[in-house]
Amino acid sequence: MKSLKPTRAVILSWTALALLASLAHAADITGTWHGEFDSPRGRQKIQFELKAEGNALTGKTLAFLDGAPREAPIQEGKIDGDSISFSQVFEFQGNKLGIAYTGHVAEDGITFTRTVGSRAPSEFKATRGPVPPSSTPAEPTIPSAPGQQNDIGPEDKPAYQPPPSNFNAPREGIAHGKLEVIDYPSKTVGTTRKVQIYTPPGYSAEKKYPVLYILHGIGGDETEWQRFAKVDAMMDNLIADKKAEPMIVVMPNGRAQKDDRASAGMEAAPAFAVFEHDLLDDLIPAIESRYSTRQDRESRALAGLSMGGGQTLNFGLGHLDTFAWIGAFSSAPNTKRPAELLPDPAAAKPKLKLLMITCGNKDGLFRISKGVHVYLKEHDVPHLWHVDDHGHDPAHWASALYHFSQLVFH
Repeated sequence: MKSLKPTRAVILSWTALALLASLAHAADITGTWHGEFDSPRGRQKIQFELKAEGNALTGKTLAFLDGAPREAPIQEGKIDGDSISFSQVFEFQGNKLGIAYTGHVAEDGITFTRTVGSRAPSEFKATRGPVPPSSTPAEPTIPSAPGQQNDIGPEDKPAYQPPPSNFNAPREGIAHGKLEVIDYPSKTVGTTRKVQIYTPPGYSAEKKYPVLYILHGIGGDETEWQRFAKVDAMMDNLIADKKAEPMIVVMPNGRAQKDDRASAGMEAAPAFAVFEHDLLDDLIPAIESRYSTRQDRESRALAGLSMGGGQTLNFGLGHLDTFAWIGAFSSAPNTKRPAELLPDPAAAKPKLKLLMITCGNKDGLFRISKGVHVYLKEHDVPHLWHVDDHGHDPAHWASALYHFSQLVFH
């Protein structure tokens, strides 16, 4: 019996059929897809606009990072059967953030694996169709799981008024402090690190000053607070108006790793936890050896925004022997559970000179700050709870710092 061998024509036909099948499958990818995934900043929505051309994939992505929609084109897009892959670069607070995607296409959607730098990959499913209007944030905000963002009750209201429009504008005819960047040795990180320092007008080694440490968000560094709030001008004005005590303000880089650039992005999240040791063991001793400071707990305050707000609660409430004044603004998901933050509320009460918690009612991370507030209220821990109409934005943080600075060290 003769063996049957495929002819060249048959082979070409099979090849053509396979190619047509591949192209047909690729055509199914073209369109708009949307999904949600968890990140260190909370729940985030994302939308893909994909176009298949043979084995090439083009299009763009619309994502919500740090409270604002950001668009980026797809790069190096490829289709291989029911698998796709592409990469993209987002501009994130002035820095570039590289993200890689691989996906498996099925009848019920595309299962994506999303990788940011060296962080562990995360998976989520995208389905066809645009994001429904009802779930698209009306204003820039960090999206959260449905229902959580809108849990606004009668207690969730402003505790203070917005600052005047010129609160952080440089003024003539008043004394001005000094803003400088210095280096300090960090045994925790094993390198020399940078920190930005504000010293008040008339700073003198003959006088002892209290110190306010303020921590930035996940996309920032030691320059972020100055960019967001113009700290030097704000403090100059408050001190001139006798609304705030003359104080030293310390703005460190809360990313305790050798590559502590803001461009490290979300993959540097673990380094923000390591900063607890850098702060306590390296930075505070360096500040107190170089500047004329009061060195008791009632002369140290700690505050922060977003990731820095979570750090403030974690480190401040965990070290009430070091800090008596604590302010957390729009705290991020790095915040420990309230019962971990204050396992013994009764013991913490007499140590807290001020505990200030703030968040905007349009902030997708609202549930985190409110959870802390609810726990504090249930355990009768005095605190200032402020909710305004902002999202996750610099205007909220600058306002919070303006008021916090007036309340400390009295």
